[in-house]
Amino acid sequence: MAKRLTENITSAYIESANRLRPKKARRKIVAYVESYDDVFFWRSVLQEFESDDVGFEVMLPNRTRLMRGKKSALKERLGEGLGAYMIACVDADYDWLMQGQTETSRILCQSPYVLHTYAYAIENYQCYAPSLHTACVMSTLNDREVINLEAFLTEYSTVVWPLFVWSIWAYRYEHYNVFSINDFSEIVIIRDINPYHPQDTIEYVRRRVNRKIAWLQHRFPQGKKTYAPLRDELLSLGLTPETCYLYMQGHMLFDNVVMSLLGPVCAILRKEREKEIKHLAVHETQRQNELSSYQHSQSPIDVMLRKSVGYKDSAPYQWLRRDIRKLLDMQEKAQQLRSQPLTSSPFSTDTTLRQCSAVTDPSSQSLTPDLRCSEESGEESSAPLN
Repeated sequence: MAKRLTENITSAYIESANRLRPKKARRKIVAYVESYDDVFFWRSVLQEFESDDVGFEVMLPNRTRLMRGKKSALKERLGEGLGAYMIACVDADYDWLMQGQTETSRILCQSPYVLHTYAYAIENYQCYAPSLHTACVMSTLNDREVINLEAFLTEYSTVVWPLFVWSIWAYRYEHYNVFSINDFSEIVIIRDINPYHPQDTIEYVRRRVNRKIAWLQHRFPQGKKTYAPLRDELLSLGLTPETCYLYMQGHMLFDNVVMSLLGPVCAILRKEREKEIKHLAVHETQRQNELSSYQHSQSPIDVMLRKSVGYKDSAPYQWLRRDIRKLLDMQEKAQQLRSQPLTSSPFSTDTTLRQCSAVTDPSSQSLTPDLRCSEESGEESSAPLN
């Protein structure tokens, strides 16, 4: 039994607090995130859906301890308190791709009150291929294209796709102790790249991937029957070989693939701009002033990647927006049911109250979406499922 008042805060509590506010005040929805690193991302996502009627407040699950991670956001702190007015916002990791095979995956895939990135993590969005060139321009103030960054990352993704399916297979069939996500990352990282010959790096990764696939096929001959159906299932979820980098481990992709690629590219672009300034300067004082001004105008490429919003065009982000819209629509329907006069309701009083409770009271759902249907008609509502 909870001993502190803050441990009893649930969606129903926040809903009751909203009712005590003036009628024209915005309804507040509290969104809990995994760590302080995620606050800005989810703030930028949710503010698009704010209106005169609804507003979001992004918070950490625990204000007294630096607890991080999905376990804190979903289980230890929130439990069954989630609902229409208290939601969790988490990284998908592999849990979405596990499709209910674990407890955390079931919560993430089934509960309409858990929003997730679909991509592995926020870092994957920051590495969205079509936005990489823009990030380089923001960092170096030089718009020349040294290599086609989008084409490189797309080809890299296609090369690692077969091994990525094996990584998901290992977790689906509980062989992750033999082939873990760290083992997969160690195969596909890029430690060094020549921007003038990027194809050499692609071929190097391809050779490593093919060797590991051959080893896995020998180690797990039973995979011949289960690999192809799993690959087809992933494709049906919306994954593609060209974009599988969005579902790989985010920190590895950011630090050991994209930064390994953009670091040398940005160095070349900066040297070109500095050389141009030195060539065009009329005298030494002008040269020093212009170089100093240019150096102060630059920004680290990793900072520019984190500020990029080009990912909003990606498919996983559009799926996330769909889930938020469904959540708000569901809340709006519950609000309309509550505002209906009981004497004019087409349903009985008890049924109307049960409908409202089913939508807003998390204790009636235990983090899984119920059918939320009227007892008279048996008609299902459109509860959002991932």
